[in-house]
Amino acid sequence: MSFAFFFPGQGSQSLHMMNGFDGVQVVRDTFAEASDALNQDLWAMMNGEDAEIIGQTVNTQPLMLTAGVATYRAYLAAGGALPSVVAGHSLGEYSALVAAGSLKFTDAVKLVRLRAELMQSAVPQGVGAMAAILGLDDDVVRQICADAEQGEVCEAVNFNSIGQIVIAGNAAAVERAMTAAKEAGAKRALPLPVSVPSHCRLMQTAAEKLAVALQDVALMQPEIRVIHNADVVSYNDAAQIKDALVRQLYSPVRWTETVQLLVREGVTESAECGPGKVLAGLAKRIEKEAVCSALVSQEAVDAFIAAH
Repeated sequence: MSFAFFFPGQGSQSLHMMNGFDGVQVVRDTFAEASDALNQDLWAMMNGEDAEIIGQTVNTQPLMLTAGVATYRAYLAAGGALPSVVAGHSLGEYSALVAAGSLKFTDAVKLVRLRAELMQSAVPQGVGAMAAILGLDDDVVRQICADAEQGEVCEAVNFNSIGQIVIAGNAAAVERAMTAAKEAGAKRALPLPVSVPSHCRLMQTAAEKLAVALQDVALMQPEIRVIHNADVVSYNDAAQIKDALVRQLYSPVRWTETVQLLVREGVTESAECGPGKVLAGLAKRIEKEAVCSALVSQEAVDAFIAAH
């Protein structure tokens, strides 16, 4: 029985998010490995009381990567079978590459910390914004963004499910697009609490610096097929994988198409590997046949393994 594993990205973090894995040694070990690589105690940060600190991009990215990989390792340690295909939403693509054996975990931890720093420094605080637009067609949102630019940047950047699109760019242009979206009949247009306008062309300078850093990172041929966000295809060649990661920074996350592709191929079963249930919820909205389990605890992991 073939099934997919999905890895969540930023926005799924919460304090105490690994509580469902209390006493699972491999989870603690994974966090210790990441903390050593960064010289910073991620476990203590995640289990502290400061939600703001784990919401800072430079902390969220390594935390979510580590949480996803720790969950995957807990699944393997419990005797879970390998998925036939993996994909990650935005930052989750790095977790997917680690799971596929393409990227070493400690390299990935340092890489996503750098990626976060580059993203944060590419656009000064307050200059960029992101917003979710609900209930409009993809092409309508693209057109609204194009009209809202007026010399600035505003793009549709996350196609999360049908009628759920995230836009990003300069704060004023995003504001104009939100107003236009409401006028065009959007159910909702909500500003998102993020400090970085991800996946739009304001990230191009960050992407260029990421490309330089990737030159020094070893990437192996994936042992499990990885579907990339930027073009909804898989690569085996290290140079092509690096290129996909660079382009991902300033290209839309094509999540709707990713789930649709898998269902077309007959892969209707999946598991969201990491905290939260965002991707499990999206899968259901994208394709009626898609069944996605959220592996938010050791019990959920054991239940998924028992069913497969």
